[in-house]
Amino acid sequence: MEYIVIASVALFVSGLTFFSGFGLGTLLMPVFALFFPVEVAVAATAIVHLANNIFKIILMGKYAEMKIVLQFALPAAIAAAVGAYLLSFISNLNYLASYSLWGKEFFITPVKIIIAILMVVFSLFELIPSLKNFQVKDKLIPLGGLLSGFFGGISGHQGALRTAFLVRTGMNKNALIGTMVTSAVVIDISRLIVYGFTFFTKDISLMQNKGIYDLIIVGIIAAFLGAFIGKQLLDKITLKGIQITVAVMLLILAAGLFTGVV
Repeated sequence: MEYIVIASVALFVSGLTFFSGFGLGTLLMPVFALFFPVEVAVAATAIVHLANNIFKIILMGKYAEMKIVLQFALPAAIAAAVGAYLLSFISNLNYLASYSLWGKEFFITPVKIIIAILMVVFSLFELIPSLKNFQVKDKLIPLGGLLSGFFGGISGHQGALRTAFLVRTGMNKNALIGTMVTSAVVIDISRLIVYGFTFFTKDISLMQNKGIYDLIIVGIIAAFLGAFIGKQLLDKITLKGIQITVAVMLLILAAGLFTGVV
């Protein structure tokens, strides 16, 4: 059963996130957590996420605007490392509220509220007609990288903020997706270096004991297939369609953060 569930989710979400640029890790981790401890689920999701982004580079990397990648991804990578380092300190802050639902406790934290507000603001730029033509100027690109990288390092949701920012730079859809996935790999590697001590010394040993590697391979293959299908559908998707998809997913993710579900 776990093979079917994980493969199905990885396939569908990978295809969807090919256009949105975020969501695979957010949605796949809870699925892994249905069958394994949370720390194992986080480690497994990180492997699938990075492998899928590398595959997307193979598909779309040639379209990336390298000038924007350098302007955005390098500051984001540095800020993500700082955010990841601060994670252990941030996690000790008191939560604002908590509640129980279906036998599980959910926590609403200051960091989640801040990120959710940013996501709502970005989504409004895609949904309000008078704001749709707003474009990010070149000088603001490094600032966008710093913000998305820092909050992403703390929360793991850098993909949503990265996409929300880069979609306003005026690139065509091929360049947008190529730039997003190339930047994603740079930022992921930065975060994993900082997370590495825990990831390789603790989570990897747990994963060996739980025998999860076959499921990771299934998840990776399904995610690759989803990305490949997304690539085939790219010609049928307009930039406006991508912007609407991003806006809707931002609002859904923001709601999850506000309520502590994510």
